[in-house]
Amino acid sequence: MLPTAPDAALTLADVLPACRAAIAGEPNALELPSARQAVVLLVDGLGAAALRIRSGHARTLAGAMSKRDVIHSGFPTTTAAALASLCTGAAPGRHGLVGYTVLDGSHDRVVNQLSGWDARLDPATWQRLPTVFERVAADGLRASIVGPPKYASSGFTAAVLRGADYHAAKSLDERFAATRRILDEGRPGVVYLYVPELDMTAHASGWESGRWTDQLETLDAAVRRFAAGLGPDEGLLVTADHGVLDVPASSHMLIDAHDDLVAGVRHVAGDPRCLQLHLEPGADRDALVEAWRRREGKRAWIVTREEALDAGWFGEVDAAVLPRIGDVLVAARGLVAYYDGRTSTAQGRAMIGQHGSWTPEETRVPLLRFGAFARR
Repeated sequence: MLPTAPDAALTLADVLPACRAAIAGEPNALELPSARQAVVLLVDGLGAAALRIRSGHARTLAGAMSKRDVIHSGFPTTTAAALASLCTGAAPGRHGLVGYTVLDGSHDRVVNQLSGWDARLDPATWQRLPTVFERVAADGLRASIVGPPKYASSGFTAAVLRGADYHAAKSLDERFAATRRILDEGRPGVVYLYVPELDMTAHASGWESGRWTDQLETLDAAVRRFAAGLGPDEGLLVTADHGVLDVPASSHMLIDAHDDLVAGVRHVAGDPRCLQLHLEPGADRDALVEAWRRREGKRAWIVTREEALDAGWFGEVDAAVLPRIGDVLVAARGLVAYYDGRTSTAQGRAMIGQHGSWTPEETRVPLLRFGAFARR
């Protein structure tokens, strides 16, 4: 049985469109009440499972999370794809950011979707849909982004955050203060506040580390202070792009150590927990799938592109996006990460916290409500 998103499950793609509707006083998928201003706080890497386990260190966040306050992040559980879904209101099969690294077929290369933008990859056309921020601005409302300065002019920002004004603020407290100043100006609209620190710490030290717990405590205190200052017509949603699993180095596998696992493979894209293998013309895909299933079938779902599409992994897939998806996908279900030793670096393989695949720890994220959006 292949994993699929639960039928009628709420996903990240529902969040910003619901905020836009709430400001207009319209029905929405999240059943948010009307509000004049909406803040969406995206905490990179904060999975629902980890929040539950560390609930004693995050009483504000964990106290707002019941079973109905958990949603599906979407697939793959990687920041580029998830944030594009959040900001367009669509699945990867339509917006086109289908992984952490993705095949750029026009130039026969694999491109990092967060940091690999160059003159040959146009953010305005590679990410294929209008953003929710563009739609909010078209409504005559304010659309604002608050995030670290280093992301202000990135290609990824141009691809998925276009249509909003970017307000750069370095520290966590400075970002919350900047968000408060935007709200105090009184213009109706949406503010997107981005917090990358937990994900960065998880990659370096693991989500089970003391460093990660310290970051969670700091975030929880900041949310508590910010939520306490919300006005009656200001709503706050706290969510995440994915959760994280700690994968020890002993559970890393170098795929190029096995000739049958790379036979006919031209490009390796995706994430260590969700490889997307693109084949040479005329390569024997069936033999490759069989080799992978024989060796790794107990630790991963190994599927062809067609099987992934039939299972709805990428949602509805536009024709232009189809070649970006691997001919064969290897999605980890065990505690394992797959690397190509020919192209991966020691720094990349040093990551402890990992994500990208279908496990509940990766796919289930909180959707917490405060201020005007708090559950009554």
